[in-house]
Amino acid sequence: MPYSDIKTLVSTQWLETHTEDLNVKILDASWYLPSMQRLAYAEYGASHIPGAMFFEIDKICDEKSDLPHMAPTVDSFSASLCAMGISPSDQVVVYDGAGLLSAARVWWLFKLMGLDNVAVLDGGLPKWVAEQRATDNVSPQPERGQLFTCHQQPLTKDAAQVSEAIESKDIEIVDARAPGRFLGIDPEPRKGLRSGHIPGSKNLFYKTLLHEDQTMKSPDDLRAAFIAAGVVLSRPVITSCGSGITAAILNLALTQIGKTDHFLYDGSWAEWGLNPTLPIETGDA
Repeated sequence: MPYSDIKTLVSTQWLETHTEDLNVKILDASWYLPSMQRLAYAEYGASHIPGAMFFEIDKICDEKSDLPHMAPTVDSFSASLCAMGISPSDQVVVYDGAGLLSAARVWWLFKLMGLDNVAVLDGGLPKWVAEQRATDNVSPQPERGQLFTCHQQPLTKDAAQVSEAIESKDIEIVDARAPGRFLGIDPEPRKGLRSGHIPGSKNLFYKTLLHEDQTMKSPDDLRAAFIAAGVVLSRPVITSCGSGITAAILNLALTQIGKTDHFLYDGSWAEWGLNPTLPIETGDA
């Protein structure tokens, strides 16, 4: 039987079995960089898992911030869930159109807001479609739910806290970007950013944690990947990436191996690489 855990990862088989459950809410959290030339909402409109609602990462965020899709306030997040008819007692399943690219970010947002009954669909929409499971193009019209209060958890770090972690040397900083960007060889997809990485950080490209079908590797393999990247797992971990999207895949993987003391640097390289007063490294750390 495929692995399923309603607080981390559920299989396509599990979701198909539970799609008609009234308390199961499905979210399509697809998001792509402009360079990927994919339009997430248009793809959702053409075909999605039946009953799925679209979670727009670039709208359900802190719209006052100059940085991309920073975490929203608890009140605005709660209002967004209310509009989608989601209550704290619901089981939420999040997927994306790449397999596993942006779904973990929304999983992490729910955890940040103190909502624990949320899981990522392992393998996402590509696996669902490859298995010839049903799709449609009907956008649900949920009844507005009752507004409730979220309680933000201490799962995020800012630039000042990352700077402190660099100085302390007893906290691991792990970057999920591709090696070329981490090393400063390949250009950043966003204009104005320096190339390189946070000093002392380790590089664990998020795709290293996935099988070819975009399902997540076993906990033993995940643990081995972190160790191979030079991460000392007895230390707290701060994850980072380009803008806080794929970093959440590392957080999901860390949760899978039973680690609880991990955080996400929400500004990530979109903030660090833009600020000339913050130090950077290039090449191998």
